[in-house]
Amino acid sequence: MRFLCLYKPNKPEGGPPSQKEMDEMGKYMEESIKAGVLLSAEGCMSSASGARVRLAGEKITITDGPFTESKELIGGFAIIQAASKQEAIEHTKQFLKIAGDGETEVRQLHEVPASAAAQR
Repeated sequence: MRFLCLYKPNKPEGGPPSQKEMDEMGKYMEESIKAGVLLSAEGCMSSASGARVRLAGEKITITDGPFTESKELIGGFAIIQAASKQEAIEHTKQFLKIAGDGETEVRQLHEVPASAAAQR
């Protein structure tokens, strides 16, 4: 099963990680890739360079960043492979121990049947 993990850090936006944090995360990611757990991961740039696009009825609203409610901002994401939701949670706990205070939302992804994927 694949899971999307959305990381929301509990620290001010825009502060780069220390070299030690980068080294620890790099090692963790490398080990997770080799183990077949980590499929993809990226960090997000500051919300100042982003936008929110909303549709309500037929009206589209665009709001440019930065966004003030920082505890709701996504700092990055990962797509992981795990045998169960509990296993995905265990991997997420290991990630948070390195990433620091914050929360990660773990959501199982729909699997595309092999026959449907072949038709694309």
